[in-house]
Amino acid sequence: MKDLLPLFPYLKRYKLKIFWGFSFVVISIFLGSLYPLVLGNAVDELTKQTSNHSFLYYGVVSVSLMLISGIFLFFTRQTLIVVSREIENDMRYDFFTHLQNLDKTFYNNTTTGDLMAHATNDINNVRNLIGPGIMYSIQTLFRTVITLIILFNIAADITLIALLPLPLISFLVYKVMKYMYSRSMKVQESFSNMTTKAQENFSGIRVIKSYVREKFEIEEFNRISQDYQKKNLSLARLQAYSFPMMFLLTGISIILVIYFGGLKYISGKLTLGNITEFIVYLGQLTWPMIAFGWIINLVQRAAPSMQRIMKIINTQPAIKDDNFTDKSITPDKIKGGIEFKDVSFMYPGTDKFVLKNINLKIPEASTLGIIGHTGEGKTTLVNLLPRIFDSTEGDIFIDGMDIKKIPLESLRKSIGIVPQESFLFSDSIERNITYSSDEIDDIDVLRAAEVSGLYKDVNLFPEKFKTILGERGITLSGGQKQRTAIARAVYLKPKILILDDSLSAVDTHTEEEVLSGLRKVMRERTSIIIAHRISTIQNADKIIVISDGCIAEEGTHQELLEKEGIYQSIYQKQLLEEEIEEL
Repeated sequence: MKDLLPLFPYLKRYKLKIFWGFSFVVISIFLGSLYPLVLGNAVDELTKQTSNHSFLYYGVVSVSLMLISGIFLFFTRQTLIVVSREIENDMRYDFFTHLQNLDKTFYNNTTTGDLMAHATNDINNVRNLIGPGIMYSIQTLFRTVITLIILFNIAADITLIALLPLPLISFLVYKVMKYMYSRSMKVQESFSNMTTKAQENFSGIRVIKSYVREKFEIEEFNRISQDYQKKNLSLARLQAYSFPMMFLLTGISIILVIYFGGLKYISGKLTLGNITEFIVYLGQLTWPMIAFGWIINLVQRAAPSMQRIMKIINTQPAIKDDNFTDKSITPDKIKGGIEFKDVSFMYPGTDKFVLKNINLKIPEASTLGIIGHTGEGKTTLVNLLPRIFDSTEGDIFIDGMDIKKIPLESLRKSIGIVPQESFLFSDSIERNITYSSDEIDDIDVLRAAEVSGLYKDVNLFPEKFKTILGERGITLSGGQKQRTAIARAVYLKPKILILDDSLSAVDTHTEEEVLSGLRKVMRERTSIIIAHRISTIQNADKIIVISDGCIAEEGTHQELLEKEGIYQSIYQKQLLEEEIEEL
């Protein structure tokens, strides 16, 4: 139960509604418990063959009791069930908000599927405990207590006999729910596999058709679908077995009442009305017995779910603002001068430095080109600027300020990054470009599209900038995705612009067009361009060559060629490749 303690702050937030929910439950149960007594008196009146007026009276009273009880039951659901939905919403909001603040290391070690399961199944399990769990717990408690008090007052011995089979219902429900939960989990896992397979097929339809693997994929999907059907039928068989067993046990209680109550009726110790009351009360006790086992199962589900949720909630981001952060630093105060001083970095959980003793100055409004072989640490270097990761050793400064003292929001709003793999949302091109802002400035959208070389392509689409992109921007080609990502960064108007091999999917002619447009933008801001093609960075104010995590060479394009080192070797190889392509 201690795993459920984090729920109390949420319950406290809605304590007034929960109090009213409790009150409505008590009133509803009390009124519902009077109905069998009225019915029993009506049966006794029938045996006496009294006037029709008595029957009319009992009929009106019975209907009134059940109607008013039903109204208060409605109020109960309107309070407790609604509260559970509100708490579910609060929990999901808190969970999602916390996820937004966690660093990249967390996401590197946690799968998206796990997070989705926490945000859906786990939170839903907790909601079921808060809503139906609390409501049925109160109903079960009060209905059981009130009903037993009344039954023992009518005939204690018959009550004990009638109650013998009822605990078996709770035990049966508990066991059935336990098996049902495990089978439900298997159904959910199978369903997840089926939806994942379908999603992969829809996303990778081009690859499937290119390799003529339609038949294979259909057979694979059918195999997963049949597994889902099999697990669903297994669950259905368990359900089909459990409900008849519950009704059988309830029927045994009623038979015992009729038999032993009949003997007492014959001896004159009970009336027909009393036996009727017993039968109706037993019917009312059936649900509490079922609910008791079900509530135990809800607790069993909710406790581990809450534990998993809190494990995420209690995870603190490794990168965050601290007491030394200067809150007065806003994005407009950042100019863009950058300095790396003795910076080294190793990824968390490893013991090898990816970057070693980096010392680098990038003057404000200048352009730095970075080149090097794959896996040398180029992307890692620029990821340290917006604090996607923090340096293991050394310090990084912007305008002479340690970046750890600049608020994360201000720091990241000042840096526009176009990553290697451009991620686009399933929204319009316009909304993807203006993602950094809540409002759309049409002039800035056009300017960003023109600078990135995207405008001429967008202009060919029927809906132009209103064109809705498919999942992850599948509507666009690789080069169009990259240029959309560049336009998004330009629209932000950052003080520091980082292009991380973001022109790799375009040809050299388009690359030159984009770079020509970007030069106007880069004059006003500090720019860092990572590339594998020397043509992309040869006009930079300064170029560094990263090798084995260190700055192996630095200088202008011409200076590096004269050194006849790594840069000159890369240059010669690319010239040779271009000559071969022209043949």
